[in-house]
Amino acid sequence: MSAVIVSYARTPIGKFRGSLSHLTAPKLGAAAITGALSRLDNNVPKIAEAYMGNVLSAGIGQAPCRQAVLGAGLPESTICNTINKVCASGMKSIMLAAQTIESNTHRSSVGAPIAMLAGGMESMSNTPHYLPSSRSGTALGHTQLIDGIIHDGLWDPYDDVHMGKCAEKCATEYNISREDQDRYAIESYKRAREAMELGVLDDEIVAVQGPKKRGKDPPDTISVDEELNSVKLDKLPSLRAAFEKEGTVTAGNASSINDGAAAMLIMDEAQAISMGLTPLARIRGYADAEGPPIRFTTAPSNAVSLAVERAGMKLEDVEYHEINEAFSVVALANMRILNLDMAKVNVFGGAVSVGHPIGMSGARIVGSLYQVLKRSNASVGCASICNGGGGASAIVLERLS
Repeated sequence: MSAVIVSYARTPIGKFRGSLSHLTAPKLGAAAITGALSRLDNNVPKIAEAYMGNVLSAGIGQAPCRQAVLGAGLPESTICNTINKVCASGMKSIMLAAQTIESNTHRSSVGAPIAMLAGGMESMSNTPHYLPSSRSGTALGHTQLIDGIIHDGLWDPYDDVHMGKCAEKCATEYNISREDQDRYAIESYKRAREAMELGVLDDEIVAVQGPKKRGKDPPDTISVDEELNSVKLDKLPSLRAAFEKEGTVTAGNASSINDGAAAMLIMDEAQAISMGLTPLARIRGYADAEGPPIRFTTAPSNAVSLAVERAGMKLEDVEYHEINEAFSVVALANMRILNLDMAKVNVFGGAVSVGHPIGMSGARIVGSLYQVLKRSNASVGCASICNGGGGASAIVLERLS
């Protein structure tokens, strides 16, 4: 069986404590799911199972995927799975959905055409601080609040350092300068802003209601990514290093902290066609790779090589790449390792400029890759994303429509 994407939608990406901060991750997920379903004009197959990535789950209630699925109005019979592979969670969800289709898991119990739901969601704005000592009590003296975003999303527990320190190590090992990273970040912003101005991504974004206003005024409708115009590019080279006094990684050439969700429907190709649906892209291959935790930054190069091989292709067959910009140095290092042309990588910008809701991004870049292939009239692309712990995931797509 051949797994294909038949629908994709995402919310706008909100700034940290910005226009989407009134929504929990499951509510953002429900909005993205509703958007993906609406793309099918009521010709929706039975959703047998759902996989949604989510990393920062503290405080949002049990079974976040279940909350999002039921919040989108899907039946209570839908099987739900919340996936945490750190930044690769959204992409791993797509891989698991594709595997479920390819293995024909649900065919015996469901006769009609079925689909898997996959995606990711994150509200970094609503991630709480932790008070670990409160359970056993603090007998005397001060106690400390732990930032859940840093502790569970951005900290390498193996080397006990912020993941920005790992990015600094990568920059040193690959001789990638501060200027290299700043130039890359500025280009990411320029590409993303141009894509927004041209309306390139309008058909993938589903509008979300902003917070309630006082009085009778209706809430604003949020329909564009919020991060893009928050940086003055001429000021970016003057920002201080964020992780080391004489370092090269800054808040401007690294990804930001954000809120958002993405969702897609995945089906067997023959079943989709039998329903009269038009598959967007075929999932040709996918892979995970792991290495030393401190070198998570270059793990995408290994995952890409494996995914391309499993797709029965060579790297030269891949026309466009999406490499998640956790840090500018991640994209730069992996482009160097794989000998990629920057003009063919992250064509519409990436996480540095658009934002990086960590549970969402793996799914977002797969959707962005499809848009790049469609707009470029190209056939084959590969999306890859690193994750904390030394890992990465990659997916090869073949555009069908």
